[in-house]
Amino acid sequence: MSNMPFSPPPGMVSDETVFAAPGRWRNGSWVRFWEGNWQVKGGFERLLLDNLGGVCRAVLGWQDASEFQSVAFGLHNGLKFWQSGLFQDITPAEFVAGEVDGTGGAGYSTGAYGVGDYGEPSTADYFPLTWSLGTWGGDLIANPRGQTIFQYTVGDPLAVPLANAPERVTYMLTLTSRQVMAFGCNESVSGDFNPLAIRWSDIENAEDWTESSANNAGEWILESGGRIVCARAIGDYVLVWTAVSLFLGTFLGDPGQTWKFERVGANCGAIGPGAPVIKAQTAVWWSPDRVCWSYSLGAAPVIVECPIREAFADHVSQGQDDKIVGATVQSFNEVTWFYPDARDGLECSRSLTMGADGWHNDLIARSAFTDAGPQVNPIGVSPEGFAYWHEKGRSADGAILSGFLESTDFYVAQGDGGVIVNGVWPDFKDQVGVMQMRIFGRQYPQAAERTYGPYALQPGQSRRPFRMSARIARVRYDFASAPAYARGGAPMFDVQPVGGR
Repeated sequence: MSNMPFSPPPGMVSDETVFAAPGRWRNGSWVRFWEGNWQVKGGFERLLLDNLGGVCRAVLGWQDASEFQSVAFGLHNGLKFWQSGLFQDITPAEFVAGEVDGTGGAGYSTGAYGVGDYGEPSTADYFPLTWSLGTWGGDLIANPRGQTIFQYTVGDPLAVPLANAPERVTYMLTLTSRQVMAFGCNESVSGDFNPLAIRWSDIENAEDWTESSANNAGEWILESGGRIVCARAIGDYVLVWTAVSLFLGTFLGDPGQTWKFERVGANCGAIGPGAPVIKAQTAVWWSPDRVCWSYSLGAAPVIVECPIREAFADHVSQGQDDKIVGATVQSFNEVTWFYPDARDGLECSRSLTMGADGWHNDLIARSAFTDAGPQVNPIGVSPEGFAYWHEKGRSADGAILSGFLESTDFYVAQGDGGVIVNGVWPDFKDQVGVMQMRIFGRQYPQAAERTYGPYALQPGQSRRPFRMSARIARVRYDFASAPAYARGGAPMFDVQPVGGR
């Protein structure tokens, strides 16, 4: 008799063959890796009982001029506002509702049947309607893709167009230099829309967009093919992604040239406007060819290896790239991307996360997400239109919180012999709710697999006896309770060698 510890290293590996990565974690949901071990993620609770009434593509938390906590939701059919229990429709009168789904391509005969206007190219309705949100003092600045920029002052009935802003804007930022910047917009002189044009307002004046020698308003046309997809502020700099390249914007402050933009990366564009995430002065994003990239100021873009990439890259729903939304969860040093998986449909239904202790994936439907700050908890919005506080409590809005964690195969016995497994000594910290364990065993790599269990592991249980005969095994934990929590350690299997020579 002997004891065999079971303690795979943190992080999931699913792109390798079974025996190229033996004894690793392979798949799971609602489990993260943190400080060397795995643990059940925090729960979520409803932010408001009302349904938002549309598919949310962007959410922003901020403090207004009175320092009240405020939240804005950019929907495919409007703009909503929440503050201290007050829920309000602030959709501008000039707003035009957009598409929920992408059509899968631009031009004639593209997209799914019935999507787009008959006999017309689908360029106008190619993209699902996404938003870029920011703040100007205590005001909300909001841009629905392809429309103008709007401003909302808390207390007003509706958001209104930002005076003198470009009529058509692909993406918008509010900057530390106290300027509003528009990307992919109408040129200042001709008024024609240019998908590579960048314009910005004067410093401290969001309503002055006319370039002159007396102000810092201005314009820049990127020298690149394609179109601008999105932008992010990174410290005092601006990163701009086209469909193929990455540009760095530098603030000069001279009225003759307030900003300049230079290409810092090629063949590393953004897959969609929500994909780039800024984490600790580093940008991380996915490109259209489903490759993960990172960029830090002063360096060149580099590819980030992702050992669970194939599950994402092979299953993103066709034509729905623009729905991908990334966000940090700084309290656990994570970057998460929610994406539409074709196995589930057209809407965001799964996520993959890059953490300090490796990657993991989840079965979670969120079409918009923002990290904590200034609000205490992150906010996620389901495609059905319900907003939730995340990392709060140990349940799914009061209901059962469920998830699982599954390993790759590993050898229980070496050589010609096998083993009898007589039980397990569980090792969980702060366990709440029952943890179900199943073991899948077989004698040889190509042999039929047999399922043992599930075996219920109760909180505080010191040993769970069972009997299994196998040379190769894999382990799966499942939990489904309210509340639910556990932090995994290094359980020990009671093994007895048999046979062999």
